[in-house]
Amino acid sequence: MFNLGSMLNLGSTDPVVGRASTVVRCSTGELFQFLGENLFQNYPKWSPEVKELEQITPGAVQLGTIGRQVRIDHGRRTESRFKISAYDPGQRLTLLGVPDPFRCTYEFQRIDSDEATRLTFTFELLELLMVMRPMEGLVRAAIKDGAERTVQNIKRLIETGKPAGAPPVQEMP
Repeated sequence: MFNLGSMLNLGSTDPVVGRASTVVRCSTGELFQFLGENLFQNYPKWSPEVKELEQITPGAVQLGTIGRQVRIDHGRRTESRFKISAYDPGQRLTLLGVPDPFRCTYEFQRIDSDEATRLTFTFELLELLMVMRPMEGLVRAAIKDGAERTVQNIKRLIETGKPAGAPPVQEMP
């Protein structure tokens, strides 16, 4: 297939994906309640880059709920809207950028008789702007780093109540 970006060495048009996973000492129900049901109260706690967060659609958080966030990442301010495109209690929560091309997915896997949960977080930048393609390697590294930081921040909050920025919590074997 013809790809002008590849011919001009402008980088890939494939999504940029960062994925990380950790074990959190709590049930899948408790973790989903923290991340899903209470998304608008808790999201800034595990993602300190979020400076403003607002639920646009009224009512309980559910499939189709729309939110707005203002973030400051590496000194750059961005505002975006997202829609909850998957809301499966105890299994999956997905936020999809509207119209921005990003997707965040939180997956929950019960382990140890529901005394612990494997949390997998995936961030996908579905489209890389042409101007960013020459720096694709740096963008990929930053997204991978951000995914790891996200799961560690959530683990710390759930297990110790300490906010993002506190020392890392030791991983369960």
